[in-house]
Amino acid sequence: MRVRLYASNSLTAGVAPGLPLWQVAPTRDSSGRRLTDFMMLIPRLRNRSASEIERASLDIQAVLALHQDVVFADLNLRLNLLWVSLRPRQGAIGELAAAIRLRVPEAVLVAHHNPFL
Repeated sequence: MRVRLYASNSLTAGVAPGLPLWQVAPTRDSSGRRLTDFMMLIPRLRNRSASEIERASLDIQAVLALHQDVVFADLNLRLNLLWVSLRPRQGAIGELAAAIRLRVPEAVLVAHHNPFL
């Protein structure tokens, strides 16, 4: 799983910030199967203290690490958005969104695209 978290330099993994998501987010997994994705808004995250941002980032990262379906994640502080790409599985988006909301209650599922529904 590649995770891009911009809360601190210590959490940034994979690709450097600034590249458009369409250039870095995968559309297929390593075996060539299509991925699905979803987006969550975390209102006013960028306006919080550094320690609160760090905590939210670590909480999100902990949730994503528990789900083997997750292939890519990007937390964009400028836009207060979390983007997650994962292998399609019935109910996976709902499970992940609910798990993230348990750790970061203000996170709201904005949109997801599932070509398999």
